[in-house]
Amino acid sequence: MSRRVSLPGADELFRQTTTLSAVPSATPIAPEDQPTAPIAPISKKSVRTTARRRVNSFDRSPSGRERHDEKITVYLSPEELYDLEQARLALRGDLGLAVDRGRIVRESLAIIIADLETKGDQSIIARRLRGK
Repeated sequence: MSRRVSLPGADELFRQTTTLSAVPSATPIAPEDQPTAPIAPISKKSVRTTARRRVNSFDRSPSGRERHDEKITVYLSPEELYDLEQARLALRGDLGLAVDRGRIVRESLAIIIADLETKGDQSIIARRLRGK
């Protein structure tokens, strides 16, 4: 019996598995199930195919502990990363809240966006970005 491990080839590793789309692929509809009202065709040139839902500050809440499919990269200075880690440790040690850095960032975003929507030009983020 060989002790060599069988690994997949490059073709298998780099094959396209799915397409990234927020809209599920269209399935054929039987003629009897077709809608009677005319529907405008979706333009292939547009990026957003679903309407943007405006959320007021009362509806907005951070997503908390759940799987997140969207991702951004944020670069922090060593001091900012240290402060974020200190906040995480303070929440854990002083308040008994076992949260990760991502949860702290999502909660902070929810607070800042709600403040921006309610106070607008006088929100803390607008004042800080203006340097006041």
